[in-house]
Amino acid sequence: MQKETFQRSFTQQAELPEESIEAAISVLRTGRLHRYNVVDDEIAEAALLESEFRSWQGAGFCLAVTSGGQALQVALRAAAVGRGDTVLTNAFTLAPVPGAIAAVGACAVLVDVTDDLVIDLNDLAAKAHATDARFLLLSLMRGHLPDMDRVRESCEALGLTLLEDCAHTMGATWNGRRSGSFGLAGCFSTQTYKHLNSGEGGFVTTDDPDFMARATILSGSYMLHDRHGAGPRSDKFRDARLDMPNMSARMDNLRAALLRPQLRHLDESIGAWNARYRMLEDSLRRGRIAVLPRRKGGFVGSSIQFRVPSISPD
Repeated sequence: MQKETFQRSFTQQAELPEESIEAAISVLRTGRLHRYNVVDDEIAEAALLESEFRSWQGAGFCLAVTSGGQALQVALRAAAVGRGDTVLTNAFTLAPVPGAIAAVGACAVLVDVTDDLVIDLNDLAAKAHATDARFLLLSLMRGHLPDMDRVRESCEALGLTLLEDCAHTMGATWNGRRSGSFGLAGCFSTQTYKHLNSGEGGFVTTDDPDFMARATILSGSYMLHDRHGAGPRSDKFRDARLDMPNMSARMDNLRAALLRPQLRHLDESIGAWNARYRMLEDSLRRGRIAVLPRRKGGFVGSSIQFRVPSISPD
């Protein structure tokens, strides 16, 4: 019996769907790439995307921005993280996370992780007490979800404002609740190697209208607040527009057009990724050399990690 062999690349994204290509061409033909450039009663692609992602995520509000890193920076500033503040973040992460903390003038303090590559809540408590930190930027690196109920309880007990870096957990759930909905805000990425692909891009989601008003001003909305598809009421901007600087981090209509069709098929993509993940996971476990972290909750298996503790440094 001939075995089927996987012939394609494990490290490259699939091609963009034809729907995305057609949508992008349609936007290019209008020339109206800027998110606020609309005519008559037209609703911009960026506004439509915000509305659709808000509904898919189950959030109160959604803001589309230029990158996942900008989503983190906007969220930190909107949460009132300032110069000299300490922000806790888990040590298994990627450079843009402590980079975003540094970009707002704050100091990142790394928290240990467990063998399952999730935040160590005992070390979180120790670091919180040692630093008097008021913020946790939880990096859900490579899609590894901790017990989010315990994380939220720990943050409440320690007086920490929780912000979630969901660059690798778009679509993941804990007890039926989507990643990005356990703290003040969720931050997502649509960079090429994430679950939706627009080259660069991102989202900030929240249920807090005042937070979202500040985030919207920070993203570059100097007056056209009503042209956002999932923003708060206009009165929420009264104070925010006087206090928040403009960071010019607006997503454009071209990238939004690429993303909208992909979002419609995201649940199918997650099913396919997880099926492939389970096949590879089973093969690695049978080898009895690789130790795989326990995946908890409704995970998204878009990448795989393992440890090899039986191999010496030599």
